[in-house]
Amino acid sequence: MTPSRDISRLIEIMAALRTPVTGCPWDLEQNFSTIVPYTIEEAYEVADAITRGDLDDLREELGDLLLQVVYHARMAEEQNAFAFGDVVEAITRKMIRRHPHVFADKDGNIQPAGVKSAWERIKAEEKAERAARRPAEDTAHKSLLASVKAGLPALTRAMELQRKASTVGFDWNDPRAVLAKIREEADEIEAALDRDDKQEIAEETGDLMFALVNLARHVGADPETALRATNAKFERRFGYIEKALAAKGRSLEAASLEEMDALWNEAKTANIAVVPAKAGTHTA
Repeated sequence: MTPSRDISRLIEIMAALRTPVTGCPWDLEQNFSTIVPYTIEEAYEVADAITRGDLDDLREELGDLLLQVVYHARMAEEQNAFAFGDVVEAITRKMIRRHPHVFADKDGNIQPAGVKSAWERIKAEEKAERAARRPAEDTAHKSLLASVKAGLPALTRAMELQRKASTVGFDWNDPRAVLAKIREEADEIEAALDRDDKQEIAEETGDLMFALVNLARHVGADPETALRATNAKFERRFGYIEKALAAKGRSLEAASLEEMDALWNEAKTANIAVVPAKAGTHTA
């Protein structure tokens, strides 16, 4: 099988990978749940390539993300649910419906001022249609938080859950109160460590992260952006350690923790501005 610019070739490749007996054992073992982490990872790698302005890498990462769509569509087709063509039809129908000012007959064109209101109306109609297709649910109680999408990244979803709860006054008025909560959660982690209860440690760590997101929200910082900046800072400082050791003819493995910690402090003091190495590479 040869490469191609035609999407049908990618669909054929995926079908071959998922064919029992002759396909790839790893691909055959996967299901929607096991593939989801890869789908999320590929979306982040697309965002990373855009952030770095690397268009060659963006081309590759978009291909990886497209593969995820084809993969999920193939598994759905195997269950007689839908196929890749149905995915394409659904999104083209949605885009045409949401842009009547572009795709409508000339007599039906919408003036620029009416585009936003039409967009909101059409989205509301689509939401109602999706709800009508779902099995009947118990409508006696619908949570205020139900509108926060479950598929959001954890940091983003934590932020949205907190924002939604704050609309009815369930919130702190002072970021220092959130800081006190963070200290409380840290103490609870320490107590769980003393008991050596791994499940409790994991739960308390989640509580601490949730509280940190709350603090970020209160001080107007986006937690995802803040963490990305800290990741980059860590890469720069660790790169300084690698280069400093390499200049002495030494490896990371041969260095002691105390030596690496001293170099880390040097990097902090110098406030180095080294471009971080790409994930999976080293500068030493």
